[in-house]
Amino acid sequence: MTCHVYAAAQVFVPAPPERVFALVTDWPRHREWMVLTSAWGAGDRVEAFTGVGRLGFLDVTTITRWEPPHVVEMRHVGRLVRGDGVIRVRACAGGSRVIWAERLRPPLGPVGWLLWPLARPVVNALARLSLRRLARLLT
Repeated sequence: MTCHVYAAAQVFVPAPPERVFALVTDWPRHREWMVLTSAWGAGDRVEAFTGVGRLGFLDVTTITRWEPPHVVEMRHVGRLVRGDGVIRVRACAGGSRVIWAERLRPPLGPVGWLLWPLARPVVNALARLSLRRLARLLT
């Protein structure tokens, strides 16, 4: 049995689900809202580089569920990031609620498990910041 760690964030966006989902799944535009990340993709494969200059990591994902304008699920299959992620877009009064959740295996084996309590607040804060940036783009 493989154990996982969890990270999640959510934000209200003053735009309808169709507009939100279109931006969330416009991979080249990820650099506009996702902190330190550039993404590209075709078909069911998306790759994203997170970092500064050459210092960073490549996150390779496969889309496992595609239900516009409400759900995109991905399986992280790269060398460093492995596990599952989902972005859900729910209609609500005056716009949409965006929920981003990840269930991941910590990288680096036992070291990753030991560092996760320190990394979790940072990961969650960066996810919240990214979603706030997404919301600003749709205001």
